[in-house]
Amino acid sequence: MNILQQIAEYKKAEVAERQKLFPVEFLKQKLYYKSKPVSLKSYITDASKTGIIAEIKRKSPSEGSINQHISVEEVSIGYMQSGASALSVLTDEPSFGGSLKDLEIARKFNYCPILRKDFMLDPYQVYEAKAHGADAILLIAAMIDRTLCQDLAALAHELGMEVLLEVHSQEELDSHLGNYADLVGINSRDLKSFETDLNLLASLVDQVPEGIVKVAESGLKTPEDVVKMKEIGFQGFLIGTTFMKSSQPAKACQRFSQQIKSALASKEFVK
Repeated sequence: MNILQQIAEYKKAEVAERQKLFPVEFLKQKLYYKSKPVSLKSYITDASKTGIIAEIKRKSPSEGSINQHISVEEVSIGYMQSGASALSVLTDEPSFGGSLKDLEIARKFNYCPILRKDFMLDPYQVYEAKAHGADAILLIAAMIDRTLCQDLAALAHELGMEVLLEVHSQEELDSHLGNYADLVGINSRDLKSFETDLNLLASLVDQVPEGIVKVAESGLKTPEDVVKMKEIGFQGFLIGTTFMKSSQPAKACQRFSQQIKSALASKEFVK
């Protein structure tokens, strides 16, 4: 059983338990369920911003413990003040040390779009995302089939949220890409082996149709990496570990953002 299969097993049990404790009708009564989501696409493509989706995570299967004692309030506010376009909040506890509480805190203190990043396998999780303040959800092609992907995306759209479809191969792109994806994230990390390959991003970016926002995920460690990805057509850049390894993630994001802006100011990009 590979890591994704293991995650799917505990995630199904976790969702079943939460459904018993907090039924969908309960979620619909929460404050953020009634709020209008903010467009992730709009913020990512805003030329005045960097396109960075700055991530909040305490640990990961590939890195182990990263930064266990962060203040979500301080880091999320700091990220946005540093020029990030959006936030990504990990809500999976076993693998990433996150929680829905983290999502609510980030929502409370920020107006920007927030991506709920989790292993989405059930419609209940989509209702959860909306109820706890998410503006967009992540759907991972490697974990769910196309039909379920479409169903979860349709529900997200019904609730006003956007969908970031994550792929890692041409096969996943061919099998899952449809008109339900608002953004496509190409993950340079193989979720089964945890190996990263930035060359994969370059090989797949042109396969994503025009009009869909393209997001580079994983392995972006330097401002130069982001500049290269922007040059080949990416508009969004999901960055977590690079910032979270710092004792002051927001300041790390600020330095990173400033260096990107300086580099971009000296280049002309062909759209």
